[in-house]
Amino acid sequence: MPDFLLELFCEEIPARMQAQAALDLKRLVTDALAERNIFPDSAGSFVTPRRLTLHIAGLPAHQRASRELKKGPRVDAPAVAIQGFLKSARLGSLAEAQIEKDPKKGDFYVARIERPGRDTADMLAEILPPILKSFPWPKSMRWGEGSVLADAFRWVRPLHAILATFGPETEDPEIVPFSVAGIETGNVTYGHRFLAPAPIRVRRFDDYVSALEKAKVVLDPGRRQDIIRYDARSLAYAHGLELVEDDALVAEVAGLVEWPVVLIGAFDAGYLALPPEVIRATIRTHQRCFVLRDASSGALAAKFALVANIAAPDGGAAIAAGNGRVVRARLADAQFFYETDLQVKLEDRLPKLQGIVFHEKLGSQGERVERLVALSRLLAPLVGADGPAAARAARLCKADLVSEMVGEFPELQGSMGKYYALAQGEVENVAAAIEEHYKPQGSADRVPTHPTSVAVALADKFDTLVGFFAIDERPTGSKDPFALRRAALGIIRLVLEDELRIPIRAVLEEALAAYRPGKGVVPENELFAQLLSFFADRLKGYLRDQGARYDLIDAVFALDGQDDLLPIVRRIEALGRFLEAEAGANLLVGYRRAANILRAEEKKVTLEEARAYAVPFARERLVVPEEKTLAAALARASAEAGAAIEVEDFAAAMRVLSRLRGPVDRFFERVTVNAEDAELRLNRLRLLSALRDSVHRVADFSKIVEP
Repeated sequence: MPDFLLELFCEEIPARMQAQAALDLKRLVTDALAERNIFPDSAGSFVTPRRLTLHIAGLPAHQRASRELKKGPRVDAPAVAIQGFLKSARLGSLAEAQIEKDPKKGDFYVARIERPGRDTADMLAEILPPILKSFPWPKSMRWGEGSVLADAFRWVRPLHAILATFGPETEDPEIVPFSVAGIETGNVTYGHRFLAPAPIRVRRFDDYVSALEKAKVVLDPGRRQDIIRYDARSLAYAHGLELVEDDALVAEVAGLVEWPVVLIGAFDAGYLALPPEVIRATIRTHQRCFVLRDASSGALAAKFALVANIAAPDGGAAIAAGNGRVVRARLADAQFFYETDLQVKLEDRLPKLQGIVFHEKLGSQGERVERLVALSRLLAPLVGADGPAAARAARLCKADLVSEMVGEFPELQGSMGKYYALAQGEVENVAAAIEEHYKPQGSADRVPTHPTSVAVALADKFDTLVGFFAIDERPTGSKDPFALRRAALGIIRLVLEDELRIPIRAVLEEALAAYRPGKGVVPENELFAQLLSFFADRLKGYLRDQGARYDLIDAVFALDGQDDLLPIVRRIEALGRFLEAEAGANLLVGYRRAANILRAEEKKVTLEEARAYAVPFARERLVVPEEKTLAAALARASAEAGAAIEVEDFAAAMRVLSRLRGPVDRFFERVTVNAEDAELRLNRLRLLSALRDSVHRVADFSKIVEP
């Protein structure tokens, strides 16, 4: 079957846009083909700095013919409706329509529409121009003649050539004819800008990939990344060093080169006196280079790995030397910033925070620091931290935002605060908390464990959540500009991984009270409900990622007053283990027998009448021995289960309740719940309601899915 090859050859595509552009191109073209009933065997997209490529394998040469039966109005419908039907079905007159008889609804007009299949190449030529003209680049530009016109062609960078071929393996492929921005399609591409710029005639995808390789272009971005990793590791090892892995930088650099050549550069060892984070940020940010370290000590080395886009005649010596000169200049700047910052104490920087806006509706960073101090002092005893130490760390945690170094490298906030705090004589746990209060910043980031760090980290995240929810800046869909989901997940991880007991609602109330009156626009009760629901959703996602069953999560979250995360998780874990055992199956069966009867009866009556079932049953109205036995067993089990729940021994509570299986089975064997005596019937339903309520103290078993 024929294959289709498309290459859009242009000026350099920004690295940050490449991966999404490749995905978008494949999606848009394959979706357009699917709408026309054309389905390939496979499709793959590729991208380099200068080309965006799509290969679709196993396309049919022709579109399938289609038949459609279009149902129209009744034969006695108004003329306007009939004319509309003829127009939509593209019929010249009613003589071309047929009448379909329906004994119940009457006679209808129908149109049998047959559409012949078209050549796939013609379909491609039809769908590609509009796709390219409306391609979803985050940023694009106009160029050439007519570039000032609003409807001029836009592309990420000037487009130079379009390669588009279609055909079977056994024949020379044809060029799919279309034009965009005055550029006609062809079967020619170009190799590396400097190493092999001559035009290359292409037949199909395999020829295209091998021809580009010979022309010093590695088409697959994944392969370019592998080359960079392997060569950087090998060269570092050859110098007795180790590469500091950086997947994000590898992906970025792979988007900057078509023919990756890894080299080793060097800088003056005297700069190693700078904090390692500064060296890495300088080399990474300004030169897109990789730092190296001593494999045994872990200390950074005075060498770095760089990736060139050319195989130079001198083996890259001049390129490495040039990068080394730039790195040394950048490190000299960083050293100046660092030494300048050390001359000013963190505490002396605090007044400047009053002039930095945290959010226009939430005040300055200076005001925020005061809130963090109060909240950290409140949280300190809950996490086992020293109150004054936590308050001190909170007071200084944002001071490095106004330092020269963080102004140059914002990603170093926190880290630089730690170094400045140690240099001015702060105790180690306070300095560590200044760095760690931003953590965890993602699923792969570690969670702070020192109580001082934990207190300030929690305070920072609670303050953020309460503030933005109060001004109704909640995440919507995929948009979360203030990273509120990350803040909530950070609190969840801190609480669970450090095994903390934090009353979420009470802390939220204290965090809100720290804001000056009038800051919020969301009523308090609504605000707390939104926040607790937000935490619940994040916790559910976190637990599902950990492998917990969604129905068990729902069963526990259905209980009221769940704002202490640690016992929630322990209850879910205990419930999962319990249901895997025989006792769990017994409790579930007994519960369901009672719950099913109650549910059926509650459906028959009004909500007000159903509430009568929740009233405690009357012991003196129990008649049959089996219902008396169940009532006595229920009283004992409820008391023992309640005592176990008080000490959070959820497994013990469930084991106690599982003993009710026998009395429940005998009750249903010997007792008629729907007795003719209305009072007797109501009392028995209340007994079953008491059984259901006892089980619900552990979890809402109605949410549990049958295995």
